[in-house]
Amino acid sequence: MKRGMLVLMSSALLLTGCLVAPRRGGGLEVIPVLPAIVEIGPDSYLAHGGYHYFYANERWYYATSRNGERRELPRSHWPRETRRRNEERSR
Repeated sequence: MKRGMLVLMSSALLLTGCLVAPRRGGGLEVIPVLPAIVEIGPDSYLAHGGYHYFYANERWYYATSRNGERRELPRSHWPRETRRRNEERSR
C-alpha cells in the first residue's frame, strides 16, 4: 500500500513539472521548475520557490541554501531564455 501511494504521489508531482530528487540523509525533495524567462544579475544567482539557482558555464545548478551543495538541474527544468541584467539598469 505504501509503495502504491509513493508511486501515485511521485507521478502527480512529475506531471506538474516538478523535479523529485533524493535528499541527503534519505527521503525525497521536490524542486520547482524555473520560469520560462529568467533574468539574472552579475552574480548569476536566482532565488525561486524556496531554492537557490546558479547559472555557470552555460548550465543551471540548484541548492537548498545559497552556500549549500549544488546539484545540476536537468535540462527539462531549465528556463527557455536566460537574460543577463545590466548592472546600470538594476540600480
